[in-house]
Amino acid sequence: MFAQPSARAPEVSRTSQPVPLDPSAPLARDPGRFAGLEWTFVRIKYSAWTIPGPRFGSPYDEPWAIDYPAAEMNLSRRVRTVTAITVGEPIVLTLEDPRLWLHPWIYIVEPGNLRLTEAEVSILREYLLRGGTLTYDDFTGPIEWANLEREMKRVFPDRRIVDLEPAHPIFSCFYRLDRYPQTPGLGSFLMGRTWEKGGYIARLRAILDDQSRPMVLINWNTDMGDGWEWSNAEEYPGYVRFTADAYRMMINEIVYALTH
Repeated sequence: MFAQPSARAPEVSRTSQPVPLDPSAPLARDPGRFAGLEWTFVRIKYSAWTIPGPRFGSPYDEPWAIDYPAAEMNLSRRVRTVTAITVGEPIVLTLEDPRLWLHPWIYIVEPGNLRLTEAEVSILREYLLRGGTLTYDDFTGPIEWANLEREMKRVFPDRRIVDLEPAHPIFSCFYRLDRYPQTPGLGSFLMGRTWEKGGYIARLRAILDDQSRPMVLINWNTDMGDGWEWSNAEEYPGYVRFTADAYRMMINEIVYALTH
């Protein structure tokens, strides 16, 4: 357990040096460009302020486990198929698990429910400053945003959250995307809309390190996890166009994180 940042903690593991990217390429057609990189979908199990006491149901009913395990299984298969990245089997960790340092990318779903412990605040700060990337997904509207912003202020009191616009190379490092997609949750899609809880406009936001690397990627007002989870559901044929964008954007985010 880390009560505070420790000089003895290892650097976040990477298996190759960053690969220069051509932002003008519409799609990476040289699969060898990513040979030697390794990636595992690491879902972080966290405590939710919306669940104040012990629960008697399955732990997989809690916010941290939304879309588990179909979302990560489907995304992992897609990354394995379209890139030369070596993809591990998806895992679930807590921030206090020492195996955290073996993985350069972690995922937290529904951070509108997130409540970090003091120990987790210190660990997450060190993990990110040592080269790790955290992706937030599946939260919408001003109330859930306020909770995410409050928790990240505990991690980085002096760092701003910024918007990443389509001109940023993260939008063209593998697939070329001219806009940030809004993937509706399946429930919203079935009601004929792409938004919920007042989250009308989808945005990719970030917290940058001292070298301007996005170490926290924030997918706000979008539900990419539902896009991956339901991408194989034949009973929702109209949903396919949203799942395709969810795969493309997240693969770009993963490629960018692994190569920067």
